[in-house]
Amino acid sequence: MRYIRYAVLVVLAFGLISVCLANRAVVDIKLLPEAFAELAGMNPAISLPLFVIVLGGVGVGLAIGYVLEYLREHKHRREARLQRGEARKLSREVKKLKKQKNEGKDEVLALLEDAT
Repeated sequence: MRYIRYAVLVVLAFGLISVCLANRAVVDIKLLPEAFAELAGMNPAISLPLFVIVLGGVGVGLAIGYVLEYLREHKHRREARLQRGEARKLSREVKKLKKQKNEGKDEVLALLEDAT
């Protein structure tokens, strides 16, 4: 299974490298469309290779997706945390009740009773 994962990663890396090499042309990214730039009197721009813009957009999209998914699953994580706390509380209570039940008895007999 590990080799399959490595093979998939190699194919993915090869695909990304080939996309980057094929899209090395420099493009201008402008903040505003031309009509709004005339009204604002400025239009900041930056020149970057196309693959940087594409991969950056994919990266930003993944980051936003992860954050939104983390926020969406918050209620499930909270519920699981509450359930774990309740289970710990009940486990402590069971141990306490077993200790009270076996108080004053021989240790070996108490262990045998707890096993059944």
